[in-house]
Amino acid sequence: MKKINYANDDITVVWQPELCRHATFCFRQLPEVFNPAVRRWINPNGASNEKIIEQVKKCPSGALSFFYNEKSK
Repeated sequence: MKKINYANDDITVVWQPELCRHATFCFRQLPEVFNPAVRRWINPNGASNEKIIEQVKKCPSGALSFFYNEKSK
């Protein structure tokens, strides 16, 4: 299954387009991060990590997920 990653320094948001049911929760509730009108539609620097994680957890289809990036040594 296709997975597209969008990362900032701390977290990576993963989008699986085949699972997406276009419920629109993400971009209606956090448009500064999720904007389907632009290419690279997820801006992981558009809000705090906490807000992004909170919104990702609301995805009803599971198309959005996240993980914490490993810190470079």
